[in-house]
Amino acid sequence: MNNSDSFELIEYHAADGIARIAHNRPQARNAESQGLLEELDRALGLAVRDASVKAIVISGKGDHFSAGHDLKEAAAKRSNFTVEQRWEFEERYYLGYAMHIYDCPKPTIAQVSGACIAGGFMVANMCDLIVASDDAFFSDPVCQTLATAAVEVMIHPWVMGARKAKEFLFLGERMGAREAQAIGMVNKVVARADLQAETDRMAQRIAACDPFALRLVKRSINRGLEMQGLRSAIDAHFDTHQLSHLSEGFNRARVQGLGNAIQAAAAGSR
Repeated sequence: MNNSDSFELIEYHAADGIARIAHNRPQARNAESQGLLEELDRALGLAVRDASVKAIVISGKGDHFSAGHDLKEAAAKRSNFTVEQRWEFEERYYLGYAMHIYDCPKPTIAQVSGACIAGGFMVANMCDLIVASDDAFFSDPVCQTLATAAVEVMIHPWVMGARKAKEFLFLGERMGAREAQAIGMVNKVVARADLQAETDRMAQRIAACDPFALRLVKRSINRGLEMQGLRSAIDAHFDTHQLSHLSEGFNRARVQGLGNAIQAAAAGSR
């Protein structure tokens, strides 16, 4: 079943037990606008409700998975938000929608090529598995560029370990796909030409498994992480992230305009 016509900013296709959801703003390096995130969440819900879907793949059209939150849209529409308005917006579109991916009862695979930055990093790392092309890279530079406390969902130490997460966030530098695989954040790295085929192979293998067994084993693993404090830590960081929007450093970035931050983030995706 092809449902692409009902979406504008993502591409959705479901067939042979696999739902494929792709960021579809390649001209903007798949930056995650409000509309794109709404459609991504709607497509995820569609895949969850479709009994024929056994596995879900999230990817990006064009060269990049996603360059992160759409900072141009944020500057135009939300630069003067009150604390309450920002909290409400980010709790829904960033924290809430990300946790919908984490809580999805069906296995999810992030198919990552090119840039996977900030908000894009957040989305990819809420998936159960990550398959990356050998030219993919990961980055969360917002401590350096925006003076904010990482992105809204602090999944970093859970997928790369505390010490590596500190290095990653403090320096704001790229992490290549091979290094991400070496630390256990990425499951497989393949040549870009083989990325689609390898992701499809894994998704098809998953789709052939009993769906109830998959649901239960995912539930058990996620519960184990939550017993260690994952969900409480993510909720606590969201509050901390909101505080960082009131800092002098963030206010300076806002006064100077988000253009410099946009350029800095975009430089990492070239």
